Amino acid sequence: MLKFVAALLLVLLSAPSNGSERSDNAKTPIDYLPALAGDYFKHDSKSVGRSYHIFVRLPHGYEDNPSKNYPVIYLLDGDSLFPMLAPTHLFLTYDEQIPEAIVVGIAYGGFGDVNKRDIDFHEFASQESGEPHGPGKFLKFLKHELLPTVSDRYRTDESKRVLVGQSYGGFFVLWSALQDPDLFWARIASNTSFGDERSRLFSEASESTNKEGLVAITIGTKDTQSRQDFVKEWSDTWMDSDSAPWTVKKFVMEGGTHAATIAETYRQTLKWIFQRKEPESDSQG
Repeated sequence: MLKFVAALLLVLLSAPSNGSERSDNAKTPIDYLPALAGDYFKHDSKSVGRSYHIFVRLPHGYEDNPSKNYPVIYLLDGDSLFPMLAPTHLFLTYDEQIPEAIVVGIAYGGFGDVNKRDIDFHEFASQESGEPHGPGKFLKFLKHELLPTVSDRYRTDESKRVLVGQSYGGFFVLWSALQDPDLFWARIASNTSFGDERSRLFSEASESTNKEGLVAITIGTKDTQSRQDFVKEWSDTWMDSDSAPWTVKKFVMEGGTHAATIAETYRQTLKWIFQRKEPESDSQG
C-alpha cells in the first residue's frame, strides 16, 4: 500500500511555477487530498551527485495567512514516511494542539536500486553495492542545498527545524547531531539501526553555539534487544554528559515494533518537542 501511495504521489504531482501556488488549470488528483496538499519538486544534488524527489505538505490555511512563518519538519525516507506522517500532522494539530508545520519528505522515488539510504545514512560503504559511504555528502546536501531551497520557496521559521529518521535514518539523525548540532532545532531518531559503526555515535560532539537543541531517541519494546540496549546506553551517556550540545529524551514505545510504530512515535516526540510533555511510557527507566 505504501509503495502505491508513494508511486501515486510521484506520478500525480508536478512543481508549480513559484513553489507555493498552483493555478486551477494545473490541478491534479492529489490536490483533492487536502491532508497532503502542498508541493513537489525534483532536486539534483551537486553534493551527492544524485537526484531526490522532494514532497512538501503545506499547513492548513497556509495561503490565508501570508504573514505567518511555520516550523519545518524534514522526513528522511520520504518515500514511505511522507504519505503517513504528513496527514498525521494535521490530526495532531486538531487533537493535540501541535503547531501546524511545513512537512518535507526527502524521497528516492522507489524501494529498489534507486534507493540509496544505506549509502546516505551510514558511515561505512554498502556491502551490497560497494559504493563509498556518503553521510557527509548527504549532510552537505541538507545544509547547503535543500534547507536553503525550502527557506526560499516557503514561509519557514528557521529557528524551528526538525529532522526525523527511522532505522538507518535514525543513525543519520544521531550522527548529524554530533557533526552539526545547531543545524536542526530538534531531532527524532526512531529505532536506530547500526552495524560496526555503533561506536561512532558515542564520539565527541562538535561545538554548539546555543546548546538549546533537542534530541528524542525512541525504541519499541518489540525491536531487537541490541537496539534496545543501544538506545538505553546512548541516552544515558548523553543525559549524563555536561558537554552534550542538546537535551536528550528517551521514549520507550510499549509493544512498538521496528517500523510500524512510527506514527505513534511521531505523536509522542512532537508533544515533547513543542509542548515539553513527558513520554507516555518509559519502561526502561
